[in-house]
Amino acid sequence: MRTVLLTGFEPFAGDAANPSGDAVRLVQDRWTGPERLVVEVLPVAFEATTARLAELLAAHRPDVVIATGLAGGRDAVTPERVAINLADARIPDNAGHRPQDAPVIAGGPAAYFATLPVKAISAAVATSGIPSTVSHTAGTFVCNATMYAALHATSQSSVRAGFVHVPWADGAAPVGSPSLPIERIADALEIAVRVSLDAESDLAVAGGAVS
Repeated sequence: MRTVLLTGFEPFAGDAANPSGDAVRLVQDRWTGPERLVVEVLPVAFEATTARLAELLAAHRPDVVIATGLAGGRDAVTPERVAINLADARIPDNAGHRPQDAPVIAGGPAAYFATLPVKAISAAVATSGIPSTVSHTAGTFVCNATMYAALHATSQSSVRAGFVHVPWADGAAPVGSPSLPIERIADALEIAVRVSLDAESDLAVAGGAVS
């Protein structure tokens, strides 16, 4: 039986909720398989989350790893294409840690490309009626660190790994910020899981950015 590791994050920066954590729990509640789904809500802390991710990878040996997080201000579900070996925090993480110009993993490559079929995921999510596009920056906070750590840990294997950013959920977004119903965010993550399991390769379509 194949195993999928799906993670979200706890709230951070004083927010009452984090749609990534809420959505992965919803996916867990309605999951019917046939694959085994392991769901975890991670701490928004550089050291704690990468350590916990390593524990989860060792314990469950997943075939697919999809980490998710909030990108407040984005109006679409955005599979990330690349993670960089840089931790440069604008605000402290939930443990009070604020690295600046530090590597995520000392001695690691400058960057890793996602091994998820990001274009196929985005296309399938958009076809379902949920806004989606491929993103080329996961930032330099804990989301990027988690993606980088997952790709580094699985770089010598056949595991598919990557990260999906989601917008705010309706009812929790700051005034003026775009949002989606939490059920639709969960739908998008289920689609990401299914495409990652079933697609033999990514789509050969344009997915770049002009700027």
